[in-house]
Amino acid sequence: MQQYLNLLKDIRDNGVDRGDRTGTGTRSVFGRQLRFDLAEGFPILTTKKVHFKSVVNELIWFLNGDTNTQWLRENGVSIWDEWATEAGELGPLYGAQWVNWPTRDGGSINQIDYVIDCLRHRPESRRILFHAWNVEYLPDETMSPQENVEAGRMALPPCHLLYQFYVANGKLSAMLYIRSSDAFLGLPFNIASVSLLVHMLCQQVELEPGEVVVTMGDCHLYSNHAEQVETQLSRQPKSRPTLEIMRKPNSIYDYSFEDFALRGYDPEPNISAPVAI
Repeated sequence: MQQYLNLLKDIRDNGVDRGDRTGTGTRSVFGRQLRFDLAEGFPILTTKKVHFKSVVNELIWFLNGDTNTQWLRENGVSIWDEWATEAGELGPLYGAQWVNWPTRDGGSINQIDYVIDCLRHRPESRRILFHAWNVEYLPDETMSPQENVEAGRMALPPCHLLYQFYVANGKLSAMLYIRSSDAFLGLPFNIASVSLLVHMLCQQVELEPGEVVVTMGDCHLYSNHAEQVETQLSRQPKSRPTLEIMRKPNSIYDYSFEDFALRGYDPEPNISAPVAI
């Protein structure tokens, strides 16, 4: 994961100081890309501990189309609490668009089902993708996340908004586009999450994992993460762990955290940092 550390250095050394919606301030670059060959191990940071349980359960939550934090809290995940209403509602974000994209006739489209059908029957298609950027439900930036939810909109607009898949030589690769990438806190989760999704899809459609490509638009470090970034840059990456899936569920929607094991994951300690709301 040296390329991730190189990205942090790039932002620190070459970024532009900019204001942002949260009022925290960022140092930002535009247009960056990271690539990970999944044959070389599972791309999860070793220079700080990433909470793998949160990565897995958040992805399962997305795939279930859930937009309330209750299930996450019951399963040890608190990363969405700051944006939710008192009732735990987050509005029609991520999972709602992934598996229940609303149609004009009152129905819905399951984009994940579409992706799996393409992978099984049309693997050479250039249309194997899903996204969450539904402009009808994007939040009003002048309102709080909770106010947007009460108005029927998303608490936050999607950051990791488009996933495209590519099959060649029996291997499945994915490209993720992130419009706004919090490089210290959010990006490590995004890399691990899309890599996990590729492994799950491969098991379901009988392909081998290929490459994960993560493309970022506004890639930034928050100004109150500077000390934490220096701590991380002082550490040396270790060997990547491997991911083992313990069973094959009947569908992509039937996985649980207990189905996954990271073998050989020996990261440096976690580095705490404040979240910009």
